[in-house]
Amino acid sequence: MTEPVATAASASAATDVLAAQPLARVQRDGVEFVLLGTAHVSRVSAEAVRAMLERESFDAVAVELCNSRYQSIRNPEAFRNLDLFQVIRQRKVGLVAANLALSAFQRRLAEQFHIEPGAEMKAAIDGAEQRGLPLWLIDREIGTTLKRAHRSVGFLDRMAIVGGLGASLLTREEVSEEEIEKLKQGDLLGSMFNEFARESPPLYEALIAERDRFMSAQLRRHAGEGSARKVLVVIGAGHLQGIEQELSTQRDAPQPLIDQLASTPPASRWPRIIAATVFVVIAAAIGLAFTRGARAGTDALLAWVLFTGGFAAIGAIAAAAHPLSVLAAFITAPLKPFRPGIPASAVSAGVEAWLRKPRVADFDALRDDVAHWSGWWKNRIARTLLNFMFVTFGTVLGEYTAGIHIIRTLF
Repeated sequence: MTEPVATAASASAATDVLAAQPLARVQRDGVEFVLLGTAHVSRVSAEAVRAMLERESFDAVAVELCNSRYQSIRNPEAFRNLDLFQVIRQRKVGLVAANLALSAFQRRLAEQFHIEPGAEMKAAIDGAEQRGLPLWLIDREIGTTLKRAHRSVGFLDRMAIVGGLGASLLTREEVSEEEIEKLKQGDLLGSMFNEFARESPPLYEALIAERDRFMSAQLRRHAGEGSARKVLVVIGAGHLQGIEQELSTQRDAPQPLIDQLASTPPASRWPRIIAATVFVVIAAAIGLAFTRGARAGTDALLAWVLFTGGFAAIGAIAAAAHPLSVLAAFITAPLKPFRPGIPASAVSAGVEAWLRKPRVADFDALRDDVAHWSGWWKNRIARTLLNFMFVTFGTVLGEYTAGIHIIRTLF
C-alpha cells in the first residue's frame, strides 16, 4: 500500500516543480523535442530536470554543453593538465582567462546558494547515464563562440566585453534566489535579449542567435543519425524561444550549417595595419629627431625605451610578477620592432611561469581562487595570465604615449 502512495507523491512533486518551468515541445521529422529552459545556477532547475526524467520516458537527452565544458563537469581536475607554457606560446592566454572569468561569476552564485555550478546539466548527464540513454552535446565550443564574438564587433564592444568580465570578478553584490528564478520567465528574458540586440546586434548574433541555429542543427543531425523519437533538451532559458523557432523553420542541411557556424572567421587586418602605421610614424619621428642633432635623436630614442619599457614593467608589477619578470618586460618591450611575433607579454609571462612554477595546489585551487578577484593574484597560474594581459596593455599604452611625447617635442 505504501509504494503507490510514494509513487503518487513523487509524481505530484514532479508536477509542482515543473509547473513554473519554461517548457516547449517541437515535432520535427518524426521526433518530439521537449525543450526545458533552465537557469545555470538554480536549485529549482536541477530539480526540474530530475522531475522531467522521472515523469516522462525519453530516447535521448541533449544538453547545452560543448565537449570542453562537458569534460570540466565530468572531470573537475582537468585543469591539472593545463600546460601553461603552451598556453603562452600559442597566445591562448586571453581565451583561458575569459573562460575562467565567465565561470567565476557563476561559481560565486553557486557558492551563495550552496549549489554545484551547472547542477542542472549534471542532473541531465547523470539521469541519462542511469537510464542508459544517449547523451547529445549540442552547443558550440566556447572558444569558437568567444572568437566569433570578438571578431564580429568593433573596439568599443570589445572593451565592453572585457569590462563586463572584469566587473563580474569585482562585484560583491548578492543576487536573490527569486531574481535567478525570474531569469526563466520567457517574457522578461526576451526583453533583456532584445535590449542586448539593440545595443550590439553583432554581439547578440554571435553569442545567442548563432548558437540557437547551431544547437538546432545539432539536434537535427543527431536525430537523423539515430532512432530516437523523443528527446529531452536541457538548455538555458534564453535559448528556448530561439531553438523552438529554429527547429520549426530550419531548412538547411544540418551538417553544412554546423560546419559553417563552427568555423572561425579570419582576424581583421586593420589592427595590424594600424599598429604598423603607428610604429612607422614613431620611427620616422625618431629619425627626424636625429636629423636635428644627436642629442635630440638620443632623447627621442630614450623616450621610446622608457615609455614602452616602463609601462610594460608597470603592467608586470600590477600583476605582482617576480622582479625578473618585471625586468624581462622592461627590456623586451622597446625591442618590439626587432622581435616580430614574440610579444613582451609572452617573454615576461614565460619568465614568471619558469621562476614560479605552478604547484599542484595551484591547479587544485584554480577554480575556487578565480571566483574572487583577489584570488587571481594568489594563484600562480592565474597570476601568470594576469602578467601576460597587463604587460600587453602596458606595452600598447607605452607605445602610444611614447609616440605622442616624441612628436610633441619635434613640433
